[in-house]
Amino acid sequence: MALGGGVWLTQNKVIPGSYINFISAARASVNLSDRGYAAMPLILDWGPDDEVFTVEVADFQKESLKIFGYDYTSDKIKGLRDLFKNIKTLYAYKLNKGEKASNAFATAKYRGIRGNNITIVIEANVDDSTRFDVTTLFDGNEVDIQTVGAATELISNDYVDFKADAELSATAGAPLKDGTNGEVTGNNYQTFLDKIESYSFNTLGCLSTEESIKDLFAQFTKRLRDNMGVKFQTVLYNHKADYEGVINLKNKTTDEGEPESSLVYWTTGASAGCAVNKSNTNKTYDGDFTVFVDYKQSELEKAIKAGEFTFHKVGDEVRVLTDIDSFVSITKDKNEDFQSNQVIRVLDQIANDVAVLFNKQYLGKVQNNEAGRIAFWNDLVAYNKELERIQALENVVADDITVQKGSDKKSVLVNNPVTIVCAMEKLYMTVVVS
Repeated sequence: MALGGGVWLTQNKVIPGSYINFISAARASVNLSDRGYAAMPLILDWGPDDEVFTVEVADFQKESLKIFGYDYTSDKIKGLRDLFKNIKTLYAYKLNKGEKASNAFATAKYRGIRGNNITIVIEANVDDSTRFDVTTLFDGNEVDIQTVGAATELISNDYVDFKADAELSATAGAPLKDGTNGEVTGNNYQTFLDKIESYSFNTLGCLSTEESIKDLFAQFTKRLRDNMGVKFQTVLYNHKADYEGVINLKNKTTDEGEPESSLVYWTTGASAGCAVNKSNTNKTYDGDFTVFVDYKQSELEKAIKAGEFTFHKVGDEVRVLTDIDSFVSITKDKNEDFQSNQVIRVLDQIANDVAVLFNKQYLGKVQNNEAGRIAFWNDLVAYNKELERIQALENVVADDITVQKGSDKKSVLVNNPVTIVCAMEKLYMTVVVS
């Protein structure tokens, strides 16, 4: 019989042999979560129905026709181009329902008026007269072609679902018809919020100009931030929320046929994509909309005091005046620091990252004794030092961070003071001439 062996928990083995444990050396788990995630409900002419769908920046650039029904260069999606200038991932939701376009051979993949731009062309195959070449055209451009003997052989593509019971016959072009966008109600926005609640993102954007809808989004933001610890900011157009989680966009756009709130696209993207150690102050607007910036100096000053995220003219460029949120009611517990989006981004980063660290590596896994609390303290110190290294924090002192036993056996109490670094905005200079 072989000698004893394996792993051990206590020194209680009977058979002689080697009992060896292999464990990782203790090391700090420092992970800064990525930014660049945005969520938006949209009124679309095409796109997945009744679901939150994920769009990566590469997908948008390469497959915008399939996803949103328009080529990447189309003016119809210039708002989305603005959004994707600064983000890498969008959680989108199509608010409107409408009807799918259809004809005798196929039904559009999605609801919306863009389905009316799809045409099915059926021709006899030149090599086999018993078979047909079935071509799907979108805006007159071929997006799919199949050679089949009957409709039952057709495979649905990215644009249409074919009807298996159709009788195939040669046709120069059979357009799909009766696709509609449908109306949008408050219930559609509420459905989106219900669905998006389980997603993680940095910034939520809403284009609505209706006060009831904007208030709905503001209250949703407050509930998740304050009651559930889900940290993100929401961009709303012309809404005085007086809350650090809401960015109140002042400027309107003047493009014909576009909502005046269209700058929400770019602002949402800029907020979501801004690094934790950066500011959007003085950032140049590089989007496709015409922004109203005809403000006097006194009006710009009032806008800052009112908590309005404002763009202004600097030479030939449109720039962000200062990176602020809508919070204006300063108190002893919440001073003017909470008006800065850069400060809020750092605080949100800490809240989200520490929650992930604790939930993944400590909750239910590490004993709440001195050794366990020291391990958690080490991770917190390393995390704060990493934020200091990238200049999001300064003056980090390890001894100032404490992890103590809480009021019961299962809880820990952490005190983690921080000094946040902000970008320069104001220069006061004295020049002495002699």
